[in-house]
Amino acid sequence: MKAIVFREFGPPQVLRLEEVPEPVPGPGEVLLNVRAVSVNRTLDLVVRAGQYAHRPALPHVLGVDPCGVVAAVGEGVTTRKVGDRLACGPVVGTQRTGAPMILGVNTWGGYAEYVKVPVQATHVIPAELDWMTAAVIARHAPLAFTQLRERAKVKPGEWVLVMGAAGGLGSIAVQAAKHLGAQVIAAAGTDARVDAARRLGADAGVNYRTQDLTAEVRRITGGHGVNVVLENEGDPDLFPKAFAALARGGRLVTAGGHAGGIVPLDVKYLYLNRITVIGDPLDTADNFELGLALAAQGRLNALLDQVLPLSQAAHAHELVAARDGIGKVLLDPTRTG
Repeated sequence: MKAIVFREFGPPQVLRLEEVPEPVPGPGEVLLNVRAVSVNRTLDLVVRAGQYAHRPALPHVLGVDPCGVVAAVGEGVTTRKVGDRLACGPVVGTQRTGAPMILGVNTWGGYAEYVKVPVQATHVIPAELDWMTAAVIARHAPLAFTQLRERAKVKPGEWVLVMGAAGGLGSIAVQAAKHLGAQVIAAAGTDARVDAARRLGADAGVNYRTQDLTAEVRRITGGHGVNVVLENEGDPDLFPKAFAALARGGRLVTAGGHAGGIVPLDVKYLYLNRITVIGDPLDTADNFELGLALAAQGRLNALLDQVLPLSQAAHAHELVAARDGIGKVLLDPTRTG
């Protein structure tokens, strides 16, 4: 089969299209003919650069969230059959340390024509969803709903500030917060990104590159501040401004540090206002099913930037690094070019 392989850590150009052996599913596994896989900043670009906390053994194949058709099933698999359309969750097991084993990080992933995954990591894609939409929803909806519903415990009528609101996770979080009955402020770095988040249902928007984030949020909420901040960027300039926009008893939930992750924290504001900060990158299976079901009903939409053939994986990494697009960049192994 064809796969995107890298044999050294480095820039996008280390990604090469190669012929490698097709994997064989073992007990409890299914083999997917991959139709879509998204390009993610941390679990793809950072891993490829050798800057992730875990460096995979080389050679390696990236791809944390492939969607595809079941081509074969391993021994003991009874809940899936050849021809099923499946999406994959990122966690495919547990390491000896107790940390999660992540597809495309700890094992070979979905930048390939075929990938094998444990059956318990798969979810059936509703017939109404195309491959690219399914990949984006499956990648981001579970975490968005888990952060908002289980971690921050958003209540109807509360104000939620979503940072990076036109990104993959942020754009889904805007819609998830609205589904939970919240009032949503979408914060992003350009007017076009703010407008994109407004079209997804946000009640208000802030361009945090041209406006004072804290002051604007306070103005929009009548001086009260927001009850919840969804902050998955970890920007040292923006994090304290979002934090200062929290109302008394507010909650900040995070599972990302794309902008560095080392940020100032006003501890006095934290304890005087009884703020809770929650860090947790794991999601739940029921939120996976919820996201796919809502998308199939047309109540959850995916922002798509570009879809490229597998052979253009290096260019896809350059596009994501440039941050110029709006929405996800994806690879389609069935495309040529």
